[in-house]
Amino acid sequence: MSKALSCFTLLMFMFMACGFLYRIFNVQPFAHFQWPLPPAPPSFSPISPADVLRDGNGIIFIETTDKMKPPSLVLCAIESAARVYRHRPVVFFMEGLRDITAMRDALKRLPTLSSFHNVHLFPLQMERLFHGTPLGPWYEKVNPEREIYWTHVSSDGCRLALIWRHGGIYMDSDFISMRPIPDVNFLAAQSSDVSSNGIFGLTPQNTFAWKGMESFVQNYRGAEWGHQGPQLFTRVLKQYCITLRFQSTEDVKCGDISFLNEMRFYPIPYPSWRRYYEVWQNVPKFNDSYALHLWNFMNKEQETMVPGSNTLVEHLYQLYCPTLYGALKRNESIYG
Repeated sequence: MSKALSCFTLLMFMFMACGFLYRIFNVQPFAHFQWPLPPAPPSFSPISPADVLRDGNGIIFIETTDKMKPPSLVLCAIESAARVYRHRPVVFFMEGLRDITAMRDALKRLPTLSSFHNVHLFPLQMERLFHGTPLGPWYEKVNPEREIYWTHVSSDGCRLALIWRHGGIYMDSDFISMRPIPDVNFLAAQSSDVSSNGIFGLTPQNTFAWKGMESFVQNYRGAEWGHQGPQLFTRVLKQYCITLRFQSTEDVKCGDISFLNEMRFYPIPYPSWRRYYEVWQNVPKFNDSYALHLWNFMNKEQETMVPGSNTLVEHLYQLYCPTLYGALKRNESIYG
């Protein structure tokens, strides 16, 4: 009996002690059994194209296929632009980039570009890009599967919409930049009286880009090669200039737009595109040019730069995209 009483007394004492301690320290029952909550993952707030291109002076490239391994000429074009325009953003919009994770990892897969702080990759989202522009209704109705030149026609539309939204310079990915283009609003002569749409620069929301998008839709002929590109630019430019003829190597002023002489970007015309892949006894300096167009669309034979070939294109790689050239010369992979 005495043992039972002693046990009961001890239990009562322990119960009262626990209650006393709880009231003093406000200890939560079983608190020591609760696992600490894991720290919240750091929030990832990806920058947007609008953030990067907010100053209206970016250099823009696009890829309208889902290819994620650009050929060396594309990588050279981007690297050369990043070097020439080192204080300006160089942005590559890629159809193959689907989500933020891919966007964050994409530059790691292009090691020759990953060291350039001003190079950015973003998904090319056409529906969002065209929304609120004359191209929006067209894009909703067009059937890409029935378009002969969809890759090129969609690219023609994208460059107009991108430059209208963000301003800056658009370049096809077969231009090798050599020196800065001094003009802000400019088009480039492909021949004496035909404007290229492969390279041009405009301020954001420039009237020319808007008129270009309107003409794109109103006069749409996607099955006619060049109609949505150089021919469109030439049609709209003629609203600004009666004559597009040049005097020697001088440029022509059309309102607030400079129409740059063909020597600025096309010193080697398209019938002679193979000259870039030939050995020259005297390598030209192209002093009148800002960038060189290598006419990749004409290159059906898929000529490439070969280290040690002593061709003109090898000299251009050495001078204007040396990081890429070094990797190719060392036989390193240019894809991560």
